[in-house]
Amino acid sequence: MHLQIDTTSPVPPYEQIRSQLQAMVASGALAEGTRLPAIRQLAGDLGLAANTVGRAYHELELEGLVEARGRHGTVVRGRVAMAAPERQEIVDHAARAFALEAQHHGAGLDEALTAVRQAFKRVRDGGTPIPQAGVST
Repeated sequence: MHLQIDTTSPVPPYEQIRSQLQAMVASGALAEGTRLPAIRQLAGDLGLAANTVGRAYHELELEGLVEARGRHGTVVRGRVAMAAPERQEIVDHAARAFALEAQHHGAGLDEALTAVRQAFKRVRDGGTPIPQAGVST
């Protein structure tokens, strides 16, 4: 599992973790039953506070994507079928986070849309995910 945290981004680190893990679950890259790294371990790997990772995990649990099992860790529950309004809210949230990130790094609308189209094509074609710089766990 590869997570990338940009500490200069306007998107808070917990949200960067949450959205990346959410995307991995939605794409099937993290299958149902997959155990996530321990909060302290992931926080140490990413150079973040444990509360930051804990908040991301808690948000994912509220969404029904993961289940905290106490000392047995946090595991992926799998893709959750959701109503169109809820799905739209999640997509809108992800789009806003992406737009902030793209703009923060100087990308314009056309460049950002091209990147999204390419990512959708890679996911549809079952290709390898986009390599991410950052931490490998």
